[in-house]
Amino acid sequence: MTAIKHALQRDIFTPNDERLLSIVNVCKAGKKKRNCFLCATVTTERPVQVNVVKVKKSDKGDFYKRQTAWLLRDLAVVDAKDAIKESPEFDLHFDKVYKWVASSIAEKNIFISCIWKLNQRYIRKKIDFINVSPQLLEESVPSGENQNVAGGDEEAVDEYQELNAREEQDIEIMMEGCEYAIANAEAFADKLSRELQVLDGANIQSIMASEKQVNILMKLLDEALKEVDQIELKLSSYEEMLQSVKEQMDQISESNHLIHLSNTNNLKLLSEIEFLVNHLDLSKGHIKALQEGDLSSSRGIEACTNAADALLQCMNVALQPGHDMLCAVKQQQQQFSDLRELFARRLASHLNNVFVQQFIELEKGLSNRSCYLSVSGHDQSSTLAQHSIELTLPNHHPFHRDLLRYAKLMEWLKNTDYGKYEGLTKNYMDYLSRLYDREIKDFFEVAKIKMTGATKEGKKFATLPRKESAVKQETESLHGSSGKLTGSTSSLNKLTVQSSGSRRSQSSSLLDMGNMSASDLDVADRTKFDKIFEQVLSQLEPLCLAEQDFISKFFKLQQHLSIPGTPMSDTEETDGGTLSRMHNVGGPQTMPSENHMIRQMMTKIFRCVEPELNNLIALGDKIDIFNSLYMLVKMSHHVWTAQNVDPTSFLSTTLGNVLVTVKRNFDKCISNQIKQMEDVKISKKSKVGILPFVVEFEEFAALAESIFKNAERRGDLDKAYLKLIRGVFINVEKVANESQKTPRDVVMMENFHHIFATLSRLKISCLEAEKKEAKQKYTDHLQSYVIYSLGQPLEKLNHFFEGVEARVAQGVREEEVSYQLAFNKQELRKVIKEYPGKEVKKGLDNLYKKVDKHLCEEENLLQVVWHSMQDEFIRQYKHFEGLIARCYPGSGITMEFTIQDILDYFSSIAQSH
Repeated sequence: MTAIKHALQRDIFTPNDERLLSIVNVCKAGKKKRNCFLCATVTTERPVQVNVVKVKKSDKGDFYKRQTAWLLRDLAVVDAKDAIKESPEFDLHFDKVYKWVASSIAEKNIFISCIWKLNQRYIRKKIDFINVSPQLLEESVPSGENQNVAGGDEEAVDEYQELNAREEQDIEIMMEGCEYAIANAEAFADKLSRELQVLDGANIQSIMASEKQVNILMKLLDEALKEVDQIELKLSSYEEMLQSVKEQMDQISESNHLIHLSNTNNLKLLSEIEFLVNHLDLSKGHIKALQEGDLSSSRGIEACTNAADALLQCMNVALQPGHDMLCAVKQQQQQFSDLRELFARRLASHLNNVFVQQFIELEKGLSNRSCYLSVSGHDQSSTLAQHSIELTLPNHHPFHRDLLRYAKLMEWLKNTDYGKYEGLTKNYMDYLSRLYDREIKDFFEVAKIKMTGATKEGKKFATLPRKESAVKQETESLHGSSGKLTGSTSSLNKLTVQSSGSRRSQSSSLLDMGNMSASDLDVADRTKFDKIFEQVLSQLEPLCLAEQDFISKFFKLQQHLSIPGTPMSDTEETDGGTLSRMHNVGGPQTMPSENHMIRQMMTKIFRCVEPELNNLIALGDKIDIFNSLYMLVKMSHHVWTAQNVDPTSFLSTTLGNVLVTVKRNFDKCISNQIKQMEDVKISKKSKVGILPFVVEFEEFAALAESIFKNAERRGDLDKAYLKLIRGVFINVEKVANESQKTPRDVVMMENFHHIFATLSRLKISCLEAEKKEAKQKYTDHLQSYVIYSLGQPLEKLNHFFEGVEARVAQGVREEEVSYQLAFNKQELRKVIKEYPGKEVKKGLDNLYKKVDKHLCEEENLLQVVWHSMQDEFIRQYKHFEGLIARCYPGSGITMEFTIQDILDYFSSIAQSH
C-alpha cells in the first residue's frame, strides 16, 4: 500500500500541487468491478482545499488516472454502517449517496479518521459521522501544534510555517557571518547557543536596570486611583440631583400622554360621527320622491330611480362593530326599511297597472285582427279574403320601449325585495303568455289558410284530389292539437306499371288550370309553400329574440355564454340518432341560474310556439310529402342562425326540437318512397318500359338538388340518396325478374340507362359509385340482350359452330374437326346453304320488329341496340370465317353473304322502319 501511495503522490497529486494524506482500496457495493482508490488530499497552496479523489487504474493497467474528485465541504454524511460490529462497508453522502466496500477494515478506519480530522481542522460546516466507533474520532485537533493528521502517516498536514521576509533576511545575515555554517553544522549550532546565552544575560540585566522606573510607574498608578475615587464621589452627587429631575419629567410625560390620548379619542369620535352622518343621511328630496314620486312621467321615474339608488346605498353601508347599538342608527335604519317597503309596494302596484293597461291595448288590436280572421277563415270559397290577411306578427316594440324606462327600478326591486320582484315576473308571464297565445295561434291560422288555399287553387293536394270541406276539417283538426298526425297519401302513390300513354292520360286528368302541366303545378305550389314557411320562421325569429332581449334587460337577467361539451337532453334525441345535434352543439354544462330563469320565462310566454310549429309541419307534410324537404332546409338554416346568436336561447332550443320532427318527416318521406317501390305491380299485358319509381327518383333528385343547394343539411340528403338509389336498383331487378312480356335484359338495360343518364345530368357527388354501377349494368344487359337476340336468326349455324368449338375444347385438333362425322365438310355446307342472303335479311327484319316491340319509346334505345347488334353480328361472322379457315383448310367453303351484305341488310332494315 505504501508503494502505491508514493506512486500516486508522484504521478497524480504532485503535478497538481496536492499532498496525499490517506488512501483506501475500495469497490462499489453490489457491483463486481475492478477496485479503485479513494484518496484524501490537501492543496499545498493557501488557502488550503481538501478533496476526496477517486483514482482508478487505466484499462491497460500500466498507470493510474484521476477519475472523479469531490470537495470535502460538499460531504454531508459519513456512514460507517455499524459502530459495534466491524464491517468493510461505508457510505459517503455528496450530491448523492456513494456506497463503497473497503478491501480491509483497518484501511476503512484510517480513512474515516483522517476525514474526521480534516473536517475538524479545515471545514467550518461539520460533517455528520454516523455508525462510527468513538475511538476513531478525537475531540479536537490543536491548532498550534505540528502533529500528524492521519494516524500512522509520517507526514504532517502542516510541517512548517513559512518565513516572512524579515526572518529570511536575518538568517541570511547570520549565515554570512559564519561561512562554515553549512560545512560544520555542529560548530554553527554551538556558536548560536553561545550567542543565545549572551542575549539572555543582557535581557536579565536590562530588566534589573528598569526597576527604578517600575517603582515610579507604580507610584503614578496609586495617584491615579485616588483621582478616580474623587470623580466617583462627584458623580454620585450629580446622580442624586438628577433623580429629582427625572421624577418631575416622568410626571410631565404622563400628563402629555393623557392629553394626546384625549385628542386622539376626540378625533376618532368625530370621524365616526361624520361617517354616520354622511352615509346614513337621506335627503328630503329623495324621501319625497320615494313617498310621492310620479312613476308615470320620465322625470318622475328618473327622480325615483336616483332616490332608490341613494336609499340602497344608505342601507348597504358597512357599519363598524357597535354602530348598530346606537339609538340614532337604529332609528335611521328603521326609517330606511319603512321607505323601502313603501316604495316597493308603490312600484309593484304601478308596474302591475302598466302590465294590465298595455295588455288591454294590445288585446284590442288583436281582437280586431281575430274577428277579421274568423270571417275570412269561415268563407273558404273566398280566395281573395284569404290572401288579403297579412302573414305578420304584431310588433311589441312600443310596449317594450315604455317598460324599459323602469329597468333600473326593477333591478333595485330585485336587490331589495325579491318577493315583489318575483310576483311582478309571474304577472308579466301570465299576461304575456295569454297575449302571445292568441297572436301566435291567429298567425298560424293565417299561415294554414294560405297553405291550404294555395293547394286548392292548384291541383287539390298534389296527386289526390280533395274536397274543400276535407281540407277545412284537416286545418281545424290541426289547430290546437299536439301535431300527432299519421302519414297520408302523397304524390308518390301506390305504383302500378302502366304504358306511357296511359300515364300521360292520367297526368293530364289532374290538370285544372289552362295549359299548365302537373309538374308545373307541383313546383308552383311547393314554391309558394316554401315562401309561406320561410315567412312564418322569419316572423317568429325576431319576435322571440326581441322578447328575450327585453326580458334580459327589463328583469336584469344576465345571459351567459355557453360552455362546450354539454350533451343534449332526452327530448332532443332523434330516431336512430341520425339527426345531427346542431341546435345544441356547444351547450352549457352548468346552466347559470339567471340564464335558466330566462329560459323558463320564455318557455312559459311562448308555450304555444312549438305545438303550433309542429301542427304547421304536419299540415305541410299532409298537403305534399315533398314539403318535408323544404322544411328541413329552412328549419336547419334558422336553427343554425339561432345557434350562432345564442346556443342556449329559447329560440335555438325550440327550433332544434321542431327540427327533430321535420327530420322524422323527411325520413318518413324517404321510407314511403322505398315502400312504394317495393309495392310496385307489373302489368302482364303491356311492356314495362321505364319504371315509374325510376322516373319518380329522377323527379325527386332534381327537386332535392334545387332545394338543398348550399344547404347546411346536405349530409341528410346524401344519406337519403343512398337509401333511395339502393331501393331503385333492387326493385328494378325485382321487376325485371318478374316481367313476362318484356325480356329481363330489356327492363334492366332501359331503366339503368335512364338512371345513368339522370345521375350524369344531375352530377350528384355522393352517387358517383352508383352512376358507374348503373352504366356497367346497362352495358352488361345491352350486350346480353344483343347476344341472346342474334342467336335466333342463324340458330342452326350458331349450334353447328358451338359444337365445333366444343370439340376443340375437348382436345380435338382444329385441322381434325372435319373428320368428325357430325362436323364434316358436307354437314357444314348443308348448314350454310340454309342461310342464303335473302333468308338472313328476312331473319334480321323479323329481329328488328321483335326488338322494336320490346323497347319503349321514351328511352329511344332502338338505334343503339340495332347498331350493337350489327357490330355483334359482324363479330360473329368473322369468328365463323376464322373457324372455317382453321378447321376446314383448303375446303373453299365460305358463307353465302359478305360483311358488306350484312351492312346493307342492317342499313336497309333500319331505313325501312
